[in-house]
Amino acid sequence: MLILAVRRENVHCRATVARRNLNGVSDRRSPFRPDLLAGKVALVTGGATGLGLETARVLGSHGARIAICSRKEANLQAAVAALKDAGIAAVYGVCDVRRHEDVTAVVGEVIRAFGRLDIVVNNAAGNFPVPISDLSPGGFKAVVDIDLLGTFNVSKAAYELWLRDHGGSVVNISAATQYRGMALQSHVVSAKAGIDAFTRACAIEWGPDGVRVNVVAPGAMSGTEGVKRITGDAAHRTMQNPLRRPGSTTEVAEAVLFLAGDAASYVTGATLVVDGGGWLTASGVPDLPGYR
Repeated sequence: MLILAVRRENVHCRATVARRNLNGVSDRRSPFRPDLLAGKVALVTGGATGLGLETARVLGSHGARIAICSRKEANLQAAVAALKDAGIAAVYGVCDVRRHEDVTAVVGEVIRAFGRLDIVVNNAAGNFPVPISDLSPGGFKAVVDIDLLGTFNVSKAAYELWLRDHGGSVVNISAATQYRGMALQSHVVSAKAGIDAFTRACAIEWGPDGVRVNVVAPGAMSGTEGVKRITGDAAHRTMQNPLRRPGSTTEVAEAVLFLAGDAASYVTGATLVVDGGGWLTASGVPDLPGYR
């Protein structure tokens, strides 16, 4: 197993071996065949923590070799160690998805390390609750750049370096909140709406090359940083969906797995909302500091 450390000034690799099983990530039995992605390689941005790490684990536990990237190397090292202990072949690249040169370097090194790239999951994201009146242009731009520009940079690099000639699957992570509107999230819903539109454009342009591009739009997921910031009545509202509970990162990751795999071979340009039906019923008015 190769571990990549990709920085702006250089690229270097070292070898290690995966052995032990991963404990404490998920005890949910997968409904998918264990070798569903055997022989394939997946790149997950923002893959060191939260939904990104769980997506990497789910794809890897179904046979894919995994590459993850984010900005913090310590988190990446811990994530690769956890994946390694689960018996998953994994590499990491340190990069800022807002920087085209960082992304191009990481994608190129993943292809050199594994010899291919079949699946791209654009999961890197930024978020902080703030009313529009207190949101600076820089704060708005930071989230849009991480979410939307990052999705563009990674998708474009993967397409030009590999997918255009070999086909593959791109899954972009959006959010269910944008479909009903959400206070304190103007920057986030704007970026996510852009991701949805960009996905459809990619699906049309890249379909003739055998590249499928889809969206997974999750709602509240228990244990994630976003949900941890929500307290009081707002926390109660996260359960006000037809299924009466928040989702798990595993459930969202398995939606990514479905779209990445051959079961979705005739699906492109689609949005799969994974929020327990909350976008159909829940209020976009949260009980959070800064909202009156």
